Amino acid sequence: MSTPRALVSVSNKTGLSAFVQGLHELGFEILSTGGTASSLREAGIPVTDVADYTGFPELFEGRVKTLHPKIHGGLLYKRESKDHAKQAVDHGIDAIDVVVVNLYPFEETIARPGVTLEEAVEQIDIGGPSLLRSAAKNHRSVTVITDPGDYDAVLTELRDSKGQTSLKTREALAIKVFQLTSAYDRAIAGYLNKSQTTQGVFSISLPLDRKLRHGENPHQEAVLYGRFSEFYEQLSGKELSYTNVLDIAAGGELISEFRRPAVAILKHTNPCGVGLAIGDEEDIRDAWEKAYETDRQAPFGGVIVCNRPFTESLARVVSEIFTDVIIAPEFETEARAILQRKKNLRLIRMASTKVKEALKLPIIRSATGGLMVMDSDPIALGTEEMEKRVVTKRPPTADELEAMRFAWRVAKHVKSNAIVFSTKDRTLGIGAGQMSRVDSCRIAVWKAQEAGLSLQGSVVASDAMFPFPDGLVAAATAGATAAIQPGGSVKDSDVISAADQHDMAMVFTGHRHFLH
Repeated sequence: MSTPRALVSVSNKTGLSAFVQGLHELGFEILSTGGTASSLREAGIPVTDVADYTGFPELFEGRVKTLHPKIHGGLLYKRESKDHAKQAVDHGIDAIDVVVVNLYPFEETIARPGVTLEEAVEQIDIGGPSLLRSAAKNHRSVTVITDPGDYDAVLTELRDSKGQTSLKTREALAIKVFQLTSAYDRAIAGYLNKSQTTQGVFSISLPLDRKLRHGENPHQEAVLYGRFSEFYEQLSGKELSYTNVLDIAAGGELISEFRRPAVAILKHTNPCGVGLAIGDEEDIRDAWEKAYETDRQAPFGGVIVCNRPFTESLARVVSEIFTDVIIAPEFETEARAILQRKKNLRLIRMASTKVKEALKLPIIRSATGGLMVMDSDPIALGTEEMEKRVVTKRPPTADELEAMRFAWRVAKHVKSNAIVFSTKDRTLGIGAGQMSRVDSCRIAVWKAQEAGLSLQGSVVASDAMFPFPDGLVAAATAGATAAIQPGGSVKDSDVISAADQHDMAMVFTGHRHFLH
């Protein structure tokens, strides 16, 4: 029986030594290149350099090392074909049975601030994808591993089956290869298309995350693709539906706006109430009470999200309310036990740092017959140096400025047309998604009245300009003393005049935050 052979060439060396040591103990000859070979030798594992195996040196700073007939022939020839086997013998080509390869870190490279095009191009792997594709194409005979997470399972199978893997395993590993190489090529094409401003094609390939409970309505099927579960881990409750995922994403985006302890309540992705804990103790229960008082009906079948661990005290209060989803970075043990008594309640653990990073990624939305790709909107723009953005005779007080910043961050997450009344630590009334801005204002005022909350001394935020004075006048009449809005209307002078007549302070951010 011929000696089994494994080719190993990786950039990510996590778990590599233990895996290759296992191959060596099973009798595999180990072929390797460059830094991988050095790493394995340091671990005491015998290695044959690919250059010695092929009799051909590495060239061009390592750009050419595995691109050789003796390597690719050893991967590609059909073991069951007598003609292929004869050609292999005639040309001194031995079979390579296992390939362990992962690719140059192209995506990590282009994510670095200030990376140059030349630096990015140097991280385009050529030999790695070639090896992977050759091995995966001939997976009837070759086991190909690109994910260190597969090392233990493959090694166990090799040990249990006298150095062999099953066809089922090899098929699954081959599929992972083609998913990886296609995504890798898309990342390269996308980067070059953006950096070199050429006409390109947008393509996307994502792994299956889960089949959803149903779509927007029960008669619609839906599937979730991508890495959602890396950001939001479901701890308990019913399976997620399409609308649950939208609500969870909206909740995570909203709560990421705040550094202080915060609680938000959402319904159909719209904020219904947001509260901050301000004081010496900064108790998350205080933030909840402020958010809940804005709209006591909203939590019914809604979403609660906070940016601090969910406490036992808060869990006892919230457990009395019918809620669909609760999201937090962590749940205290007793809080989790209390909430999990409701079998249908979905508890979601949010990886806050990862979510904040993900919010910088482009936004992709479907359109009839296609997709739109848009830059993300991760920052509430226009809140810096607000004292210099005042357009009215009266400047805002320090408390009004703080309240403006809070209201502006909330308004950014309310569907347009958006109006938010608030103080510096709580929402008082929210109007969302109306055809006219003055209607949103009237709804926000009505909601505050329904909740028994006074708008006297509040601030009002508008996600886009007041096109006419009517919306601002309605806010002033309700009790608002200050307003924050983008400005930019042809009627700005009339709106400013109306603010002055009502002794309101007003800031123009110069940026709008539409949300559709």
